[in-house]
Amino acid sequence: MKIGAAMFFTDYSMTPAELGRALEERGFDSVWAPEHSHIPLSRKTPFPGGGDLPKKYYDAMDPFVTLTAAAAATTTLKVGTGVCLVNQRDPIQTAKAVASLDLLSGGRFLFGVGNGWNQDEMENHGTAFATRHKLVRERIEAMKVIWTKSKAEYHGEMVSFDPLMAWPKPVQKPHPPIWVGGAFPYGARRAVRYGDGWLPLRRREVREVLPQFRAMCVEAGRAPLPVTIWEAKEDLDSLKRDRDAGVERVIVSLDSAKADAVLPLLDRWAKFIPAVA
Repeated sequence: MKIGAAMFFTDYSMTPAELGRALEERGFDSVWAPEHSHIPLSRKTPFPGGGDLPKKYYDAMDPFVTLTAAAAATTTLKVGTGVCLVNQRDPIQTAKAVASLDLLSGGRFLFGVGNGWNQDEMENHGTAFATRHKLVRERIEAMKVIWTKSKAEYHGEMVSFDPLMAWPKPVQKPHPPIWVGGAFPYGARRAVRYGDGWLPLRRREVREVLPQFRAMCVEAGRAPLPVTIWEAKEDLDSLKRDRDAGVERVIVSLDSAKADAVLPLLDRWAKFIPAVA
């Protein structure tokens, strides 16, 4: 099992290059950056974590910019969006950003995607909350066509374009792995339908539903998809149970802080990496 780390990169956190080098030096496999284009002052939907929305949500930098900086400062570390809010992004432009980052990183990009929870935020992008799941599916299907075809064309109910040509193409074939975020069972179903892996939060015991998730994959005619769990517990016994349950990767959530606060935590986590490999 591999261990990655995630941070809301801000103007008061470690830089992506600093954190990327620190993670690579300690044997972490990946760095992940979340996305919020902005945060409206209104709140139609409560923060899923409960309480007030943390300041870092307002301050997060663009993930494709930060991950490009992290990739440029490292050689083996994978870089991932955790998660890209596809419901708020143009699919043609996003397909180009994904392919460009995969090319510049030498095929190290992990495309974590999500459908969003902040109704006000997505409505500012012209996205209807009620139909966001269908929109994301069609946008991802459309991006797959752009990545894999020299002359791409897609016609769905919500996304449609006539033949076009768009380069670069991703280094990874047929495209970077798509890690679909979301809870069981709905997020898991979306992962089975159009993803290459499932990326759930540890807000419930994910290990308990892994047999059901694997059965869903088989029922859909797919081999069991890999699982990456967000918000890993700093506990070796828990990590070993994740590993023994077949989890591919866990992700450590880091505060948006400077090196003096973050590096001691990374040093503690680094001791777990060989123990669960």
